[in-house]
Amino acid sequence: MEQPRTQRESARQESARQESARRIGPYRLITRLDPPRTALPCRRFVARTEDGEQTVLLSTPLPDADPARFAAEADAARFLLGPWIAPVTAVAGPGEAPWYASPYVPALPLPVALAVHGGPLPEATVRAVGATLAEALAAAHGQGLTHAGLSPAAVLLTADGPRLTCFGAVRAASADGEPRTGLPGLDPGALAPEQAAGGRPRPPGDVFALGAVLAYAATGHTVPERDELPAALRPAIASCLARDPADRPTVAALMTALAPPTTHGTVLNSAGSLLAPGWLPGRVVAALARQSSELLAAELPEPART
Repeated sequence: MEQPRTQRESARQESARQESARRIGPYRLITRLDPPRTALPCRRFVARTEDGEQTVLLSTPLPDADPARFAAEADAARFLLGPWIAPVTAVAGPGEAPWYASPYVPALPLPVALAVHGGPLPEATVRAVGATLAEALAAAHGQGLTHAGLSPAAVLLTADGPRLTCFGAVRAASADGEPRTGLPGLDPGALAPEQAAGGRPRPPGDVFALGAVLAYAATGHTVPERDELPAALRPAIASCLARDPADRPTVAALMTALAPPTTHGTVLNSAGSLLAPGWLPGRVVAALARQSSELLAAELPEPART
């Protein structure tokens, strides 16, 4: 047991050193993406290469996380492909403290979007978020993968649709068979009961987490009373939050439940059809534009002189 503690302490010291130097891997940090005390299993930054040619969303483990487990999930995330998934395009090299990078687009974590909007999101926005994320999970499940990291903070809202991040957070937090309740970074409201007890993450756990995300988007918290949920969304969200995994819908069924029929009575066959102009509230759109302009104007600090 001594070696893992030593590794974690070394990773904590290295992480602190890197952040104080404002550099991780080949990137210089510009700003943190998430506000303090966000229930997120990693730290996320907007960063840029020294030449200014590439801007990325950079993720690093929490100080007390197991760096080897985080690195393994980061490497596996490179194979997670599909719509509405933030692709992992670069990872730390051998001997480096772990990190991974995704292409940057102006984005707000879902909790920040609710704060900007001033409360729960409109039903049309919740439907769009739910259907697109269900489509993303369907792509993952079709590859034999379980996302195992979905929570409100793992969802980024961009102008052209949500992006799903934090692949493997549940697996990275603790090995199968070990209770995962109370671990830093995991949102307890979005953690399926069987996963909290140490069970291996499986697709029904992703469905539970998606239900928690939609409950949060529609009410402001992940564990609402049933009557708090909007009536039109209540059956779909409540079914996702069933304690028994066998009682939860598949992501395909959830897509159908969340995508309203067209005027011709048919169900939309792509979640992207719900992302028509106006799908995001105006204040969220304005915040995305402000973030974009601020980052364009950001100047990297001068490299330290040696």
